[in-house]
Amino acid sequence: MSEPRPPESPTRRLPVLDDDKTPDGPPALLPEGSGRFWSTRRVPAGIVAPCLLAGAAVFLYDIAAVRAHRPAMHWRGALARQLAERPLDNTWVLAGAGVTAALGLWLIVLALTPGLRDLLPMRRPHPDVRAGLRREAAAQVLRDRAMEVSGVRAVRVRMRRKRADIRVVSHFRGLDEVRADLDAVLTEAVRGLGLSRPPALSVHVRRPGPKG
Repeated sequence: MSEPRPPESPTRRLPVLDDDKTPDGPPALLPEGSGRFWSTRRVPAGIVAPCLLAGAAVFLYDIAAVRAHRPAMHWRGALARQLAERPLDNTWVLAGAGVTAALGLWLIVLALTPGLRDLLPMRRPHPDVRAGLRREAAAQVLRDRAMEVSGVRAVRVRMRRKRADIRVVSHFRGLDEVRADLDAVLTEAVRGLGLSRPPALSVHVRRPGPKG
């Protein structure tokens, strides 16, 4: 007589996951670009704020003195007299207006531009993660990768925000072969930097100049 078989467990089907889904259900976060970092502008703010504070304090004291039936400051009376007597096409008036307009335009540019041009934004694998790479570090990586190519003697890299200029000196091998290897190596190196906006490559290969 055969022994009784244990009851079979019900079959459990595993959920089929798409390529763009995580096991928990929500779609996976794709790497997104990160905008440029904004500077705190501490130096301009530190210069302008004390100047405005001092000027406002002086004008406030002068107005309070006049309201208290005391004579106004000598400099304000002299300034008012000069402004009333000098024509608008006077050299000093035009120079003062030009300096004031240039200072105001400079402050507006500082307020509207992000600054921190030396910091290159990187891709964001997660919304809460944000990172940047300095231009010197990116240039050093490209230089090290270019020096690994056979035939390369010297490399000079100038890293910009939208373009990387690489100037290479090759002392043997054909220039076309060295350029082809550099294009492949540097393209992979730029991709490995993880920048949100990879810079375009501009590679120049030449022979060393004559000695002496």
